[in-house]
Amino acid sequence: MPTASAAPSLRRREFVGQLGALLASASLGPALASPPAPRIRIQRVNANFEREPLNPYRFKGSAITEAWQTVAYLEDDTGVGKVGLATQNVLWSDASVFEKHSESGGNALMYAMTERALQALKGQSFTDPVSLLDAVFPEVWAYGKQITGNPNLRKTFALNALVSVDNAAWLLYAQRNGLKRFDDLVPAAYRKGLSHRHDKVASIPSFSVGTSPERIKAAADAGYFIMKIKTGAAGTQAEMLEKDMAFLTALHKAIGHYETPYTQNGKIPYYLDVNGRYESKETLLRFLDHARKIGAFGQIALIEEPFVEENEAFVGDLGVRIAADESAHTVEDAARRIELGYRAIAVKAIAKTLSMTMKIAQYAHEKNVPCFCADLTVNPILLEWNKNVAARLSPFPGMSLGLQETNGHQYYKNWETMQGYHPRAGAIWTKADRGVFRTDASFYSESGGIFEPSAHYQALVQP
Repeated sequence: MPTASAAPSLRRREFVGQLGALLASASLGPALASPPAPRIRIQRVNANFEREPLNPYRFKGSAITEAWQTVAYLEDDTGVGKVGLATQNVLWSDASVFEKHSESGGNALMYAMTERALQALKGQSFTDPVSLLDAVFPEVWAYGKQITGNPNLRKTFALNALVSVDNAAWLLYAQRNGLKRFDDLVPAAYRKGLSHRHDKVASIPSFSVGTSPERIKAAADAGYFIMKIKTGAAGTQAEMLEKDMAFLTALHKAIGHYETPYTQNGKIPYYLDVNGRYESKETLLRFLDHARKIGAFGQIALIEEPFVEENEAFVGDLGVRIAADESAHTVEDAARRIELGYRAIAVKAIAKTLSMTMKIAQYAHEKNVPCFCADLTVNPILLEWNKNVAARLSPFPGMSLGLQETNGHQYYKNWETMQGYHPRAGAIWTKADRGVFRTDASFYSESGGIFEPSAHYQALVQP
């Protein structure tokens, strides 16, 4: 429950955000489409969650075995109510919280932050979801620091907790403003960063640390042409490096000769995710020297998060594209990563909120830094929220289509059942075909089905 000062502080922050939007509209261009959007007053809120079991997903030196699907409900004073979804991932968003608590305990803490946000918003009003997120984020982050006992709680932990609330706000905003397509939903200030219309989006599976090259080869045989491969093996830095080099050798031998029509050089690109396991730039350089030695260097499309966030080594001189993911919590953090030489940003509308993702994608576009969509092992409906972004990002360098990591089908034990919760289950764009999603005209006209209610999730929060 919010403190007595929560609502007034929220009103002050909301006023500041609205004032900034008005100034931007007058002098720097519109923050939102005109005419001005109606004020939306939140009258009723609710929340619930489901626990979905996973096949163990190993990364960051640990593993998750379940993912909580959180459901947020916002109803305005006209009686319009909307449901927003989120998938929680404590290990990804803040490994220190995951290590300190049981898996369920860490999830409960994040869920408590979602509840805090909803209670703080009850009785408040907003005109657009971006300013709403800006207003509520500081309070939720501060509350998270308090209940986790972690003064250094990562911002991604708070953003992950806010995804369902943000999605519900966007759907409520769309309903009240008569918007029926994702393209209409994007504020004018962020449209250039989301202006493409790919007819195909790559489906990128993800493989845990320790996955055999034979299993990755089987995915390539099935048509997947780019795969997210977790490196940073367990052990000391020396042991890790030795294992990673041996793995790359085996991987390159298994699929290095495969061809694909989706890259300029015709070869399968390697997408390596280190999850902050390398402690020094020198260690990474030794890995890259090995890649050159075995002829794999030219196929490394990107290396994601080689270092922990606190390591601010410059990476623009490594000769390979380094990507930021969880270290690019906010647009300000993404800007700092770009200053440090990071030349790609993994955006996650399903982990850092759609509101923050729009800001990051626009800033990266202005800096000519490509973006792609990474997964959070989300449910099938959230996959479409992410796909709406991936289909509109500029083509990734060296490739001819949008990129989206999608690993839910690999790790959810009940994935087929969950697909049935999708209001457009079975649509052509919901299923990957030979490694790609076909984002045809029906996908854009229906926006991946995100505006349609899911009876299953509605039932969890509505009487």
